Amino acid sequence: MNYQTRKKALILLADGTIFYGKAVGNKEGSAFGEVCFNTGMTGYEEIFTDPSYHGQIMVATSVHIGNYGVSDEEIESEGIKIAGLVVRNFSYHYSRPAADGSLEEFLNKNNLLAISDVDTRALVNYIRDNGAMNAVITTEVDNIEELKKQLSEIPNMDGLELASKVSTKEPYFVGNENAKYRISALDLGIKKNILRRFAERDCYIKVFPYDATFSDMEAFTPDGYFISNGPGDPQPLTGAIELVKTILDKELPMFGICLGHQMLALANGVSTYKMHNGHRGINHPVMNLITGKGEITSQNHGFAINREEAEANAELEITHVHLNDHTAAGIRMKNKPAFSVQYHPEASPGPHDATYLFDQFIDSMEKYKLQTV
Repeated sequence: MNYQTRKKALILLADGTIFYGKAVGNKEGSAFGEVCFNTGMTGYEEIFTDPSYHGQIMVATSVHIGNYGVSDEEIESEGIKIAGLVVRNFSYHYSRPAADGSLEEFLNKNNLLAISDVDTRALVNYIRDNGAMNAVITTEVDNIEELKKQLSEIPNMDGLELASKVSTKEPYFVGNENAKYRISALDLGIKKNILRRFAERDCYIKVFPYDATFSDMEAFTPDGYFISNGPGDPQPLTGAIELVKTILDKELPMFGICLGHQMLALANGVSTYKMHNGHRGINHPVMNLITGKGEITSQNHGFAINREEAEANAELEITHVHLNDHTAAGIRMKNKPAFSVQYHPEASPGPHDATYLFDQFIDSMEKYKLQTV
């Protein structure tokens, strides 16, 4: 890489604010999406391939990105899901012996536009003060007025259904078909590590497309139902909400993560809302109100459930609270075997404080199996 010949680049925010940088590699053009930031110091590959980030331009707050390369074992889906990448220092060379290649090669393979040499500290501070908004990263630095016009036509994340863009097209299986437990999983943008967590607990999982019906999922004769994470606004997913209502009506074991958490809330008449910035990082503090213990968690969401409505709902109990802003981070049904969390207990990247939630779901399925014998 000839650092002297790198092309000029910039990020243009919807309100007209501009931050300047340089293009990463030889990739040129423009990429549009909602700008957001992740505060994790590690795990960039997992973040870039997380389907929950579909349609978003990711700003990395960690100063050096790419220094440990990429590994095939750290991909959370089939390819990169972010719309674009903004970093301070991009490392073209990596030093991890276990890496399968460089981040530059990975970005080029996935045709992703990235820019570096941006004052990411100033950019993140600006987003924190002014909220998440649409943006464009570009090497077309002399075409600002046309880019502003194009940017104004990009739909806002509020009201945008994106699960259909990242969900599997056909059902598929994960795990040992002779496993003790069977799970029907609704793929709204599922991460591979969630499936690994289930498989290592003697589960056989059938993963269904986002628009699967209860009849489709019931035909697998599962011991429990899982509703996955995913991108976009939860409220347009009316089919998934009705599916969850049916699962609850039949009092079947159910576990939801992130977008799945919002599905459980909406199925109970609790509304969701777009957050000013959202939670994206691997060190978010959560209090488990049932055990009284604190957890350090991995989070990635731009929407949240209405805590007051959840507290007023006679059928629900808030089980976890985010300690930074006191948003509801977990709920459970009082009289039915269904629960959910807003954060990511499977991590990847992040701490493993909350992996007990997978065991909790296993216990719920075990009780259900005993009742139906």
